[in-house]
Amino acid sequence: MNLFDKFAASASIQKQLESSGLDPTHVVIDQILSATEGIIDGKTTILAGTNNYLGLTFNDACIEAGCHALRHQGTGTTGSRMANGSFDGHVALERELADFYGTRHCMIFSTGYTANLGVLSALLEPGDAVLLDADAHASLYDGCRMSGADVYRFKHNDTASLDKRLRRLGERAQRCLIVTEGMYSILGDCAPLKKMVELKNKYGAYLFVDEAHSLGVFGETGRGVSQALGLDDEIDFIVGTFSKSLGATGGYCVSNHKQLDLFRYASRPYIFTASPSPSVIATTRAALRQLIKQPELRENLWKNAHQLYAGLNALNMHLGPDISPVVAVRMTDNESALAGWKKLIDQGVYTNMIVPPASPDGSSFLRCSVSAAHTPKQIEKIILAFSRING
Repeated sequence: MNLFDKFAASASIQKQLESSGLDPTHVVIDQILSATEGIIDGKTTILAGTNNYLGLTFNDACIEAGCHALRHQGTGTTGSRMANGSFDGHVALERELADFYGTRHCMIFSTGYTANLGVLSALLEPGDAVLLDADAHASLYDGCRMSGADVYRFKHNDTASLDKRLRRLGERAQRCLIVTEGMYSILGDCAPLKKMVELKNKYGAYLFVDEAHSLGVFGETGRGVSQALGLDDEIDFIVGTFSKSLGATGGYCVSNHKQLDLFRYASRPYIFTASPSPSVIATTRAALRQLIKQPELRENLWKNAHQLYAGLNALNMHLGPDISPVVAVRMTDNESALAGWKKLIDQGVYTNMIVPPASPDGSSFLRCSVSAAHTPKQIEKIILAFSRING
């Protein structure tokens, strides 16, 4: 064997995807027309798989804030927060996010992925235990693995499985972190956080919730699933990203534990990564203000989610258990998913094709993520396109 033999399986997957004539993993959007439309292969296409939940990527206030930052603070920081990369905007955004969540502390990171790596690797060490939902995002797995802690999976959203794991830990439960997501990114289902909080308190463990896909989507003011369930004060660490509802890049962690500020001295992904560019910070701050002052964005998002779910359900599509802005159609196998994805793109509808190993339970999906910026007519077109994929 040589160094490259391990890529044989990946080459086989690539060959299969390319057989459609357009590899879903190499789609290029040649021109972005709006938050919901782009030009793909010369054709105007509805963007139905972008995670742009509030449709803020073309918001005038966000764009102007980014342009102002570019002109006055340049294109990048060229350094980490621990070196020369702390600008006034970084500090302001941390304060604004802490105020938004009603917490005492906040750290921001260059991406949502590094937020999970950075927090988990700083918080945990060998000898600690992690109970991780089986369907958790790759960044959560990687952060736990990077920490050196003992990682135990529990069945997806199964609190009986979680209870059993905690009970087996015995006294070690007091050095245990439960890791889950608010809303999951494939099927749009939500974690049973109320029961998880009960178990956390019963065994003296800690709870970490990744609200990447639920920020701006759930809760009275858009904080996420934890707020929607009235559990904000019960979550030890909430992590999220700027790359979904806030239309930028970056990540954050908020907490009432004062030790979060000490993570700055222990988190390698924080210490050794260049800080977010000033323009990214500026657009993120502007988007957060839009999220707060425009609750109608969230209301419109949910109207679109209900319209799409109802339309696909009427077609007897195999959907996830919950109505949410993530609407995934389960396909019979990889081949049918690829064929369906190709038929959708041919009709001017871009979705995400999710296949193993990236998908839960080894299934294949065509996933839509609805935006507040989608019009009812665009939702109708998406439904019509799906009605034709089996023809």
